[in-house]
Amino acid sequence: MAQIETITMSMREIDRLKVIQAVADGHLKPMQAAQRLTLTTRQIQRLVNRFLSEGVAGLVSRKRGRPGNRQLAPGLANLALTIIRDRYADFGPTLAREKLSECHGISISTETIRRLMTEAGLWIPRRQRPATIYQPRNRRHCVGELVQIDGSDHAWFEDRAPTCTLLVYVDDATSQLLQLHFTPSESTFSYFEATRAYIEQHGKPLAFYSDKASVFRVNQKNATGGDGCTQFGRALFELNIEGICANSSQAKGRVERANLTLQDRLVKELRLQGISTMAAANAYAPTFVADYNRRFAKPPRNDFDAHRPLRDDEDLDLIFTERQPRRVSHSLTLQYDKMLYLLADTPASRRLIGKYVEVYEYPDGRIEVRADGIALPYTTYDRLCEIDQGAIVENKRLGHVLQVVQAVQQQRDDRRSHSVLVRTHRGVPAVPKKAAPGKKTQRSLNADDIAQAIQQTQSKATAPPNSLTEIV
Repeated sequence: MAQIETITMSMREIDRLKVIQAVADGHLKPMQAAQRLTLTTRQIQRLVNRFLSEGVAGLVSRKRGRPGNRQLAPGLANLALTIIRDRYADFGPTLAREKLSECHGISISTETIRRLMTEAGLWIPRRQRPATIYQPRNRRHCVGELVQIDGSDHAWFEDRAPTCTLLVYVDDATSQLLQLHFTPSESTFSYFEATRAYIEQHGKPLAFYSDKASVFRVNQKNATGGDGCTQFGRALFELNIEGICANSSQAKGRVERANLTLQDRLVKELRLQGISTMAAANAYAPTFVADYNRRFAKPPRNDFDAHRPLRDDEDLDLIFTERQPRRVSHSLTLQYDKMLYLLADTPASRRLIGKYVEVYEYPDGRIEVRADGIALPYTTYDRLCEIDQGAIVENKRLGHVLQVVQAVQQQRDDRRSHSVLVRTHRGVPAVPKKAAPGKKTQRSLNADDIAQAIQQTQSKATAPPNSLTEIV
């Protein structure tokens, strides 16, 4: 009795068998079969010849049962896994692969290392890890003990005005809104202005609880220059207020939830009141805050108010300034913000040669050069005729940057159009002449100029100016 041979075929091979059999029987042309199987006509002809000579077995892949071309050498997987278990047990697959290649000369793909570590229990894929649980944290006992602060970039005026940022101050003990301040974007001077208004109204809290934005924390590792503290952190230190950065959004959930409520209720209230400017919104904010606290505030566990009054020696005008150290050169000059400052030639100024002084920049744009707390007389000299460096802009400030860029470009286009009309009216060709070799042309605005304009506009916490002549 003849023995029947069993042939195991995959679904792909079964589909290929039907097409090749149709070609062999003359029911399908080779070109049509090539299109169906995404093969060439010559490959179809070879498969037909193999089918006619060997039957169904000729269409089975000849790689079946043979070792793969990319399989690991015998014992290599065990060797790599032994090294990882002994030396890199807490490493991720990518870093473990790098160390195996650099230190041990073992070249294995990252996904293979990931599979080996997963099978050995040294690595848990992210989709298999349990979800992080954020348990609720008890409120503080007193008002002013901990104040959560955050900025919410949102279309607060809907389509009536550009998007802006709302700085929100929420008390942790009671969920009260203690301060609302509309500003173009989150910046140091914006927080200076809002925090000063907060302190003048309520006093100094024990601590501010914020995120890890660069206003509150130096995020660059091994940052050169400075003392590792931001300008806002330095101001809080001088006021004896603790600055704490949350490790996650859930940690400061009270202000995050307040932002969601404000993005619903405050937007509608501003629409009903017909408010479309930040100045009008800031004027309306105390009325909204009183109504919000009446509805949503919780009573504190302790009636004690932890806010402290200002001391007599705490000058908010000097504290809420941006300060940068600069070295005085032998020519009694120092450089700050692309400007050269010439100190008056006095005996006191000469004693400062080679020493550091502090440049104070106020929210209104005023600049003071101080040494030992004494303001020094100076004049300015703009010696930087061309700036080619690109501006570094944070993600939260990008919307305001683009607004200023658009306004600057519009003004430049208007100036060029006016120049063309004047030349055409006078009978002069509209094509500008090329500058003579070695002759400097008029400086054009670039990213650094725009960044400087943004800093000036944000320090005043006003909307982008209608006319940018002053910042050009």
